[in-house]
Amino acid sequence: MPRLHIDRVAKRFGPTVALDGVSLEVAAGEVHALIGENGAGKSTLMKVLSGAHRPDAGSLTLDGQPFEPSDPLHARNCGVAMIYQELTLAPDLSVEENILLGREPAALGWIKRGERRRLAKRALEEIGQPQMPLDAPVRSLTIAQQQLVEIARALVGEPRVLIMDEPTSSLTQIDTENLFGVIERMSRHGVSVIYISHFLEECQRVAGRYTVLRDGQSVGTGDMAEATLEQIIQLMVGRTVNEIYPRTSRTAGETVLELRDVAGLAKPRCVDLALRAGEIVGLFGLVGAGRTETLRAVFGLDRLANGRVSLFSREATRSTPAKRLANGVGLLSENRKEEGLLLNRSVADNLTLTRLDPVSRLGLVSDAAQSSAAEKWMTRLDVKASTAAQPVGELSGGNQQKIALGRLLHHDARILLLDEPTRGIDVGSKAQIYRLMNELAGQGKALLFVSSYLPELLGVCDRIGVMCRGELSEVRPVTDWSEPEIIRAAVGQAETGEAA
Repeated sequence: MPRLHIDRVAKRFGPTVALDGVSLEVAAGEVHALIGENGAGKSTLMKVLSGAHRPDAGSLTLDGQPFEPSDPLHARNCGVAMIYQELTLAPDLSVEENILLGREPAALGWIKRGERRRLAKRALEEIGQPQMPLDAPVRSLTIAQQQLVEIARALVGEPRVLIMDEPTSSLTQIDTENLFGVIERMSRHGVSVIYISHFLEECQRVAGRYTVLRDGQSVGTGDMAEATLEQIIQLMVGRTVNEIYPRTSRTAGETVLELRDVAGLAKPRCVDLALRAGEIVGLFGLVGAGRTETLRAVFGLDRLANGRVSLFSREATRSTPAKRLANGVGLLSENRKEEGLLLNRSVADNLTLTRLDPVSRLGLVSDAAQSSAAEKWMTRLDVKASTAAQPVGELSGGNQQKIALGRLLHHDARILLLDEPTRGIDVGSKAQIYRLMNELAGQGKALLFVSSYLPELLGVCDRIGVMCRGELSEVRPVTDWSEPEIIRAAVGQAETGEAA
């Protein structure tokens, strides 16, 4: 008897068919990868399982019994917990309060604070984060740390089925390895895990079986050990995807961004970097290494405590985001939900927001011109939206990320600061983003590219620097790096294995 049986589940939103007869089975203790492009129906199916949506047709059984969750709390009480791709934390509450939110131990209406603290601490230890401060407000944490809190919260209550929707999208390789250890331990204890990720190598590593969704239908399932990446990709997109990491011949030009002894109020501590026109420079590091803070400082979002910034050979240390935009610098935030997009505004508004001159006349925005400009970028980036007037908040996470990147392209930024630009994007769209980055570098744009995913850094970048405890190592040609060397640099280890 399977732990979870999904039989011909269908779900429609108005004229849009999100699920069209999806079926799959997950055994007790099995790690099952659910794979598909953005819009394939993965998140909708998981929301049905977690009680956020009611199916229009089909049935669910859990350990042989009918499973009809009325809401997420009901599903969780039945033993089905979900980690959403988009964070669902209460930012003003502490780490401890978020982990036990809705499941607080209580007696006679009073919360048992000591027990709550013990449970929260144990959940963090389970995911290899015992040092995380329990009393810190969640809003003070980085996106990656918030993702870890989300994971810890799902482990409270000993779920029978744990659904993970892109759990490593904001994690470094070290944290990802820790998470894989957690998944392995849960599997040994009989917990079933449904693992959703656009990182197919992760799916191969962690899952025993897989199911591929395409256009709301299950189009393939099988043992992961017997499948190749090429076969899975072809099932996902209905075609082969060649040359994931394109690289055309190009020559770096003059230095357009130079950082000397740059330090923030907390991080970074010391960054020296020269970025040239026509090249892609990657930054790698563990959570808290200072990569995001470096980009924010360069863009003028965070104050500098020390150092000098030069743009196009001109001193530009003290600045604001508005001035940076005017100077041709664009930032793609890792936190698209709160910093990268206006979710209640249209696709057209979000794409053109920072550069309205081309779609305005006499100070008034032309709806027709704005829609035309937006549709151009929607076509180029293959954004799946009904119209340019659709609110961005209604799009999938991957399509939202494309819109955030498209705004930099519409702005015609000469320097692009990209913080995890492929987070939450499927493999086909990733290949498209990599090609676009390659094209931009070929056009003479300069790209500073932060990523926690080593294969894409090694596949896309011309040079790579590694950050450790707020300091940037020497930025070296990509051919001078290997994955083990990058990891050693990230944890502060010299080639000999001694502490640097």
